[in-house]
Amino acid sequence: MMLAHGVGDRQDLPISVFYAYAGAFAALFVSFLALGLLWPESRFSAAAGRPLPAWLRRVVDGRVLRRSLRVAGLAGAALVLGHLLLGPDDPDRNPAPGAIYVVLWVGLVPASLLFGPVWRLLNPLRTLHLLLCRALRRDPDAGGRPLPSRLGFWPAAAGLTAFTWLELASPEPASRTTLLTFITGYAIAHLLAAARYGSAWFARGDAFEVYSALLGHLSPLGRGPQGRLVLRHPFHSLDAVPQLPGLAATACVLLGSTAYDGFSATPSWIDTLQTSPLGRTGAATLGLLAAIAAAAALFTLCTSAARLISGARLNSDGLNSDALISTRKAGSRAFAHSLLPIATGYLIAHYFSLFATEAPRTVTLAYGTDNPPPAA
Repeated sequence: MMLAHGVGDRQDLPISVFYAYAGAFAALFVSFLALGLLWPESRFSAAAGRPLPAWLRRVVDGRVLRRSLRVAGLAGAALVLGHLLLGPDDPDRNPAPGAIYVVLWVGLVPASLLFGPVWRLLNPLRTLHLLLCRALRRDPDAGGRPLPSRLGFWPAAAGLTAFTWLELASPEPASRTTLLTFITGYAIAHLLAAARYGSAWFARGDAFEVYSALLGHLSPLGRGPQGRLVLRHPFHSLDAVPQLPGLAATACVLLGSTAYDGFSATPSWIDTLQTSPLGRTGAATLGLLAAIAAAAALFTLCTSAARLISGARLNSDGLNSDALISTRKAGSRAFAHSLLPIATGYLIAHYFSLFATEAPRTVTLAYGTDNPPPAA
């Protein structure tokens, strides 16, 4: 099994890579131009939705379900760590890489789209922080300092970049040592940050919790203004996405890394990796960063054009200067949440077959029912 990106492999595109990406970029550019011209203001509302029965909310918010999910998250993390510590070195016989790169990374997409921000309850780091605070008789929500608003989602964007680098560019992404080192460093960094800023850190800084929460805004299940469980059009939930610094960067990391994952399987890029004087890791790192930068540059270009068009339209409609200034100041952050459906579509299209084939295999490996003999 090819493990150039962790687990699984990719098939050649049925059309030229150039035309595939040119078409994708053109569609994105035209979409933002249309938004700026025809839809300068949101037509969705986070307050919309049909309230679900009160008993369902009691079940969802009840202690039994929430504690069960926390226990399940801790048990799953312990199982993965056990396989990393004691399992075989061969990734074809160890379920841990598949659990991380497929069940967690890819599986969070359908889980969050169906049920909302599920990783908030499953997150083993949040549960560990809660248990440590209880043992020390501390309030888990209270930290030494308030979380700076300027941080926004930037820590999560950095964490997602680090994880996608691990999967797509690191020398041995499926190695037990590599994964243990990453998990240990990741856990220590976030537990220390939570000790400083309180449990609010996870909602802004934990890459996987932010990843799940942003995708969860496309779920038909949501919360109304009073916290009531509602059923609504997924785009209404997008109106509730907090427009914080780093939101666009987070979405661009998802888009750029997914695009690079597809491009990295092309023969021309494989030849580049094999012949580059920087070595495979160096060339792959530059390629990944270039793909993310390209997504960010395209987004900036599109939002700038959309802002100019919408500003000209507002000016022609006779709006005062204050309204025009407000429109311009909204900038790319006001459009950032519109990247989420695009990023979600790319994630589903790119990883669906991988999840359908590798997730069941990972589960059977974990139960020891599909354990091939070691390679000769």
